[in-house]
Formats: sequence, structure tokens, C-alpha cells
Amino acid sequence: MLRSFFAESRKLRRPTLALSTLLTVAAFSILFTSIVYLRLKSGEPNTKMGERISSVALSQYIGLVYSFKLVSFFIEITALCIFASQTAQEYTFGTLRNLLVRQPARIKILAGKFLAMSLFAAIMVAFTAVVTIATSYALAGKGGVKTSEWTSSAGLHLLAQSYGNILLSTIGLGTIGMILGLLFRSPITAISIGVLWSLILENILVAAINSSAKWLPAQNIGNIGEGGTPSLSYSHSLLISLLYLGVGLAIVGWLFQRRDVAN
Repeated sequence: MLRSFFAESRKLRRPTLALSTLLTVAAFSILFTSIVYLRLKSGEPNTKMGERISSVALSQYIGLVYSFKLVSFFIEITALCIFASQTAQEYTFGTLRNLLVRQPARIKILAGKFLAMSLFAAIMVAFTAVVTIATSYALAGKGGVKTSEWTSSAGLHLLAQSYGNILLSTIGLGTIGMILGLLFRSPITAISIGVLWSLILENILVAAINSSAKWLPAQNIGNIGEGGTPSLSYSHSLLISLLYLGVGLAIVGWLFQRRDVAN
């Protein structure tokens, strides 16, 4: 398993993947954070779903992680794409057969790959936190936001809690991508279905049937990153997410062990 972990880590360290992913995440983090702070004095919507947050609210300790939580869903979708592509491309490039020659225990290969991608996700989430917080501090003055409460014990506790929750949701949606990659064995198909379902179809279902949010995988995984909401509790989302992931991993694990692997 460790050899699979180090082999996957080497792939993830490639500049074409690691550097481009981190730069893209940084660009979107700066963009969304800038929209929040630069539109504070305009009186116009400056956050998701046409909502507006004021400088008074951002001056509270929650302002430290507000932008970080705002871009969390983008990080989760990025993880889904990475997990799906890194898993499915072993079939596309025909490299899985070579891996199985060196390590016949297929589940150990999957476990090593999963741990390596989870570590990459942890680095990506930490990097996003640094970028969003640094940008928030840089733009706080322009929006009339006071930052003294941000470094209070409550603010730092919220930062640690938010990082843990967003990391869990990022790995969770990434695991969905890994399941799709193993199921369809095609990066394009796995990513397309994962993004289409998470970003579009689930939102349509929730708009049509509001109560359906309690039972949809991406909605519950995303709610973990939010730390729970009044309409959807954290514990409920954690339980539903674990059920979805457990069943999905059991199915694809069984298929992975029994499917023939072509050259």
C-alpha cells in the first residue's frame, strides 16, 4: 500500500497537475473574496445566491473564514475531478495492468491511491485557506471591515473547525469522483457525470422538491463543509454521506477485484 501511495504521490506532484490546480484554486479564491469585499459599500449583492453580507457582519470573528467557506464548493468539485481522473486514467492509459503485476492485491492499490489523493486534497484546502484569509486581510480596509476579532480564540477555533469540515467534504466529494472513475473507467465520463449531477441535477431537484436535499449525496457532503445549517443538521449529513460512500465503495471495490484488466 505504501508503494502505491508513493507512486500516486509522484504523479500528483507533477507541475502540470499540482501547480496548475493550485494556481486555479488561488485565482478563484482571490476572485470570489474580492467580490465580497469590494462590493461591501455598493449596497449590491456580494455573495452567493444574490445575498449580501455587511461589513459589520464581516467584522465579527466569522469574517476570518467567510471567504474560505464561500469557495469551499469549488474546492470540492476540483477534488471530484482530480480523484476521478487519477483513478480512471489507469484504465485509459493501460497502466493498471503494470501496477497489478507489481502489486496483485488490488484493494491495497486503491487504498494507497486514496491516501495520496486525500493528502493532496488536504494541501489544496490548506492553500485555499491561506489565500482567502490573506486576501481578506488585504481588502478589509477597503470595505471598512475591522479585523481585530478575527484572531480571537473564537475566530481561531472557527478556523480550525472550518478547515476540518471543508477537508471532510472535499475528500467526500473526491471519493464520489473515485467511485465514478472505477465504475465508468473513463476520466471524461466520470468527471462529466459527477459535475453534472453535483452542480446541476441536484440543484434542480432541490428547487423542485425542497425536502429532497436531505437525501442527496452532494447536498449532504457540501453541508458538512458548511458545518451544518438550520434546515439540515451536521450529524444527518455526516450519516447520509457515510452511507452513500460506504455503499458506493463496496460496489466498486467488488467490481475492481473481479473485472478483467486489458492491456
